[in-house]
Amino acid sequence: MSRFIQSQSIAYIQTVKPRTKFLIGGALVIGTAGYLAASAIKDTGVYYLTPGELSAKTKADPTFFETGVKVGARVVRDPGGRQVAFKMTDGAQTYNVVYRGITPDTFTDGVDVVVEGRLGRDNTFHATTLLAKCASRYENAPDKYKNTPGYKQAEQRA
Repeated sequence: MSRFIQSQSIAYIQTVKPRTKFLIGGALVIGTAGYLAASAIKDTGVYYLTPGELSAKTKADPTFFETGVKVGARVVRDPGGRQVAFKMTDGAQTYNVVYRGITPDTFTDGVDVVVEGRLGRDNTFHATTLLAKCASRYENAPDKYKNTPGYKQAEQRA
C-alpha cells in the first residue's frame, strides 16, 4: 500500500509553465533595474533651492547639513584673492559662500548666481561650482525675488 501512496504523490508534482517562468524572470529584471535607477538618482540627485528655502530645510531637518545642493541667489561680494568669499541672498535669507577656483567673467556684485556645494554646520556654503548668470543671456528674475529687499538693494547698485 505504501507503494500506491508514493506513486500518487509523484503524480501531483506540477511543472512550472514557461509563461510563468518568463513572468517571474521579467519581474526580477524590472525590479532590479528599478532599484538600481532609484539608488542612482538618490546618490546623484541635487536640490535647487533659494537661500530662504535652504534655511527652512536645515531648520526642519538638521541632517540636511553637508548634503549636496544647488542654490540660486544674488551676489553681495566681499573682496578677496584666489579664494572668493561672498554673500548670496534671496532677500529673505543670506549665506556666506566660500569658493576656490576661477570665477566667471560675469561674476560681479549684484549678479545672479547658481552655486553647487554643501552647507556647513557653521552656516557657510562651501561651493564647488560657481555659475554667474549673464543678464543679456537670461530672462528676468522670477517675480518671487522682485519684492525682496536683497533684490531691490542689488538693483539699485547696478
